[in-house]
Amino acid sequence: MDEHQAQAPDRLRALPSRLLALTSARADRLVGERLAVEGARKWHYAVLASLDAYGPASQADLSRRTGIYRSDLVAVINELEAGGHVARTPDPDDRRRNVVTLTPQGAEHLERLDGIVTEVQDELMAPLSVAERALLVGLLERVLSN
Repeated sequence: MDEHQAQAPDRLRALPSRLLALTSARADRLVGERLAVEGARKWHYAVLASLDAYGPASQADLSRRTGIYRSDLVAVINELEAGGHVARTPDPDDRRRNVVTLTPQGAEHLERLDGIVTEVQDELMAPLSVAERALLVGLLERVLSN
């Protein structure tokens, strides 16, 4: 049991919102630490995964798909572009807008990051069986869709 959870009074230990917040903080810390070893951050992973799943996208589309604020997304794309993981080119239909594309190097980087993220998920969910993990994911999706 987490130190904060063990010392908390019963009424706090039973709050789903608190449990979700503590779990989220732990997951964020683990993912952040492990991705940093590869010189990456969680937002890098989100952008690369979105480009891999949906193909080239405008910065506005990437912002909507990843939940990264547009003002913050520019820095993320700059970092990914500097690493050769994405290419940013003017949109042929609207020269005021950029299209961001996953590069072959970015696809390889994403594959490495996928392995790291999978390892972290396994570590985080180690106390649960495969069936319990699937149930938890389904329940969290239902809560989020409300």
